[in-house]
Amino acid sequence: MRDFDYEAPTSLADAVGLLAKNNGNARPLAGGTDLIDHVRTGRLSADLIVDLKKIPELMALELNEQGLRLGAAVPCYQIYGHPGIVEKYSAITDSSNIIGGMQIQNRASVGGNLANAGAAADSTPALIALEAMVVITGPDGTREIPVDEFCTGPGQNVLEQGEIIVELRFPPRPSHSGSHYRRFIPRNEMDIAVVGVAASVVLDESGENFVSACIGLGAVAAKPFYAQEASEILAGQPVNDESIQKAAAAARAVIHPITDMRGTEEFRNHVTGVLTERVIKKAVERARG
Repeated sequence: MRDFDYEAPTSLADAVGLLAKNNGNARPLAGGTDLIDHVRTGRLSADLIVDLKKIPELMALELNEQGLRLGAAVPCYQIYGHPGIVEKYSAITDSSNIIGGMQIQNRASVGGNLANAGAAADSTPALIALEAMVVITGPDGTREIPVDEFCTGPGQNVLEQGEIIVELRFPPRPSHSGSHYRRFIPRNEMDIAVVGVAASVVLDESGENFVSACIGLGAVAAKPFYAQEASEILAGQPVNDESIQKAAAAARAVIHPITDMRGTEEFRNHVTGVLTERVIKKAVERARG
């Protein structure tokens, strides 16, 4: 491990100031489970690490009728340990529960997982399916963008120098709604997704028809993304195998997978369809209660 300075500011303004004035050689630390390893191996360089865990805004966790506010540094275990989030925003608890192992989940955060902008990140498809907004603060003020626009490529995102993710904001979940995230990995746990799929659905009062759906895909393109056509094809359709299979086919049609040590392009194409069907069905099951 190379030497670096360490700061743990207690205000958002101080954190932004430290990150902005270090000529791009300062790195924000939310959980640090990836950052510290990347610095140790030389993948990233840092003259200064700015720990964000002591900033109240980044540790916010608030669920009410306006929706969910999730601070960028809130550790995963607090997310899947919150009964209200488990009930209303199940997809994000599904993904939080499989990021690393139990020890990692005591430090790792959804905000940090998103900021890494990994194509196979577990939390990002779930955030997309739940239509989260990313709240970003930097030297020029605060801005919000849809989570689907945050990642720009492998390991790349929209953050400018001195900017950090403050929180994620989720709209309130309607009645008769449910969500789910699932991935395929070669091992039983603690591996990188070969394919990751998240879906949220809203059903009518009968529970027999889709009102709307939102599907997020990961590990099948240069970045996680919103599968718009696959999502929209379900709207107004009956909840049956035919409708779900059409959505799965539409999901396969928009992916751009690669062949690597974890799987071939053909395998990822097949698994995308299988997981999309299974995730939609589980989301429906949860929507029906």
